[in-house]
Parts: sequence; structure tokens; C-alpha cells
Amino acid sequence: MDIEQKNRINALLAFYGELLAKKQQAYLRYYYEDDFSIIEIAEEEQVSRQAVSDNLKKGCEVLEHYEAVLSLYEDSLKREALEEEILSYVMQQYQGDEHLKELIDQMVNQEIN
Repeated sequence: MDIEQKNRINALLAFYGELLAKKQQAYLRYYYEDDFSIIEIAEEEQVSRQAVSDNLKKGCEVLEHYEAVLSLYEDSLKREALEEEILSYVMQQYQGDEHLKELIDQMVNQEIN
């Protein structure tokens, strides 16, 4: 497993993890967040390695399906890139405007509920 794939699954888990079946969610968190091996997960959950492997595969497929339909992760990446571009522009063009920097910082760091 490469680091990009691991980071993507972790990001998708953050967006869609609660929509998964509890077992899938647990197995994916063990594997991708906690770096457990399939054998360690099987021992922890007292199931076969095949059951863990199947749940990991299916869980990843479900996460990718949610992303394909909803695009929350992709949209967040686009927003993050735009925020960086705005901050860079402000730093270049409005270096002395502390109020503007504060307003942008508030906007960028605001959580969407």
C-alpha cells in the first residue's frame, strides 16, 4: 500500500466513515489509521483473515462510491487550494492590511456545520 492511497482512504474515512457498517469502519480504522496488519485485526476481532480482507476491500469500495457521488473530499481539496491562492495573493498585494488578513484567517479556519 502506498502512502497516497493510505492518505486518501484516511481522508475518505473522515468524510464518510460514519456511513459505513460498524465492522467495516472498525477494520478500516485499524488498518489505515492504526497500522494494524490483517492478521492483527483478525486476532483482535476474533474473525478470519479472509473476513478482514473482504471487509477492507468492500469498505474501500463503499468509501470510493460515496466520494464518486458526493465529491466532498475533492471539493475540500479544491477549497484548500483556493484558500492557499487567496492567502498568497493577500500576502503579496496587501502585506500591511492586518484587518484583511484577520478576516481571511477567520474565513479559512471556520468549520462548516
